[in-house]
Amino acid sequence: MRPNSWADRLLALLVRFVGLVILLATLAAATASFLYNQSEEADRAGRVAAQVNMRLHDHVAVLKGVRALYQSDAAASGPGIRAYLAALQPQVQAPGMEGVGIAAAMRADTPAAVEAKLRENYGRDIKVWPATDQPIGFPIVLVEPYTPRRNAALGFDMYSEPTRRAAMRRAWQTGQPAASGIVQLAQEKGVATKQPGFLIYLPVYARTAFGATPDTLATAPGTRAVEAFVYAPFRSADMIKAVLGTQLDTIDGIEIYAGEGPAAPLVFRKGKMGWDAQEQVLRVADRQWTMRISYGRLLERLGRPLAIMIFGIAVALLATQLHRVQRRRIDAFQALAAEKARHAEDRELMIGEMAHRMKNAFARIGALARITLRESASLDEFETKFDGRMRALSDAKQMLVTGAVDSVELGKIVRRELELAGRSPEQMAAVTGPNVRLDDEGAQALSLAIHEFVTNSIKYGVLSGHGDLAVSWRRDEGDIELNWTESNLPATPQIDSESFGTQFIRTLIERQLKGSWDRSAADHRLCITIRWPDRRNTDPQRSLP
Repeated sequence: MRPNSWADRLLALLVRFVGLVILLATLAAATASFLYNQSEEADRAGRVAAQVNMRLHDHVAVLKGVRALYQSDAAASGPGIRAYLAALQPQVQAPGMEGVGIAAAMRADTPAAVEAKLRENYGRDIKVWPATDQPIGFPIVLVEPYTPRRNAALGFDMYSEPTRRAAMRRAWQTGQPAASGIVQLAQEKGVATKQPGFLIYLPVYARTAFGATPDTLATAPGTRAVEAFVYAPFRSADMIKAVLGTQLDTIDGIEIYAGEGPAAPLVFRKGKMGWDAQEQVLRVADRQWTMRISYGRLLERLGRPLAIMIFGIAVALLATQLHRVQRRRIDAFQALAAEKARHAEDRELMIGEMAHRMKNAFARIGALARITLRESASLDEFETKFDGRMRALSDAKQMLVTGAVDSVELGKIVRRELELAGRSPEQMAAVTGPNVRLDDEGAQALSLAIHEFVTNSIKYGVLSGHGDLAVSWRRDEGDIELNWTESNLPATPQIDSESFGTQFIRTLIERQLKGSWDRSAADHRLCITIRWPDRRNTDPQRSLP
């Protein structure tokens, strides 16, 4: 280990720690910026909701003022309320309402008193409508101030419609303002472009001292008799536009639902909602509505945190990269010194390896010569056999050298020997097997073994001109299995004893290949099977025959 290795490791650890601190600080700053932007948008949305709620509160206050006036002098409700609203100007002070109206109580099929109030208020005959099966009704007898759509609502019995009736019953039971669900206002009857609307009701409980009769009172079990309802109709889109005004231009998208959550009926929508929508609660009398606002500030909301994060990551990477550059410079100097020492070691290793290989080569050649000499009857026979075996060794070694690789393909060894024995391309079709790579030891052993098979076959077998030859190999559970099969021979080969060549082949297979072999002969047929471990990475594709 180098003397300064511990110092180098400590410096590297310190640089990584500083980079990690910078990265964590960057993430914290980016998160804080994102949350701040989110909080700012939530505050803005909250202020918009508060503005709408305040305007609705003002509308209810107007209704309460009209109810107090009506209760103080019900006999002069028409002129008095007109004068009051003309002075108050709610359409200017608190825009958004269609007006303020009075819906007077009546018994079923007794509209005379109500129609008399309509004639008194507007100077013409106006009928109560529509026909209803309810025991009581509340026709509209007054709507002020004047709008072009007002006259279409006069005489309309609001108690005949279920949605309005449900809100009127809640107001009647509680004495507090009650908002209806979404309806189509009676004023929309003759309008080309209709808007969804709603109404807010306040009950006017009966006081008989002012001359109310049973025909002008509505009663229900467990509740006080009601003489009329003071109400305000709202066109939803007009109300939101009147309340928010130019603020709508600064909002990317807004949705208002008459209930809790997006499953409720949609009242108003403008623009496009984004993923960053803020949800707020609106109080419409006794009902809760939902408002969702999207400001569309994607770049502002994510841009600043993203810029902070990118800057922090860049600083951390820069610190790490500077350390790496310095480390590479130091390593380069150290590597130069180590390279010189390694060259000296490599020279020693190469000299030792060459000596070892030469010793092994001479030992193998000597053993090959001794075995060939023992089985040769003459010098010419020795020369022929020894030359063939040396050529097989040479061919295997030549394939390794000229191929600039450290392995030889088994198929090349087999086909080369058979081609030298005169096998035609058509006959070579019986040579099949996958791509099997052999190292130096394996290539030499198989070259000698195949050479012996070919030599014996030329003398006694198929390659002498009689019979059929098939050579194949395959992979089987981590082993390579080679099969040499000669069939249709003139006679069944005798394999009871082993020659020196056969013993030599067995020795090669068992020692160099760490494998086994088996011979069998029957019915004019010779089968030789060699099996050895597959010790190299191989290509699963089959080689071409």
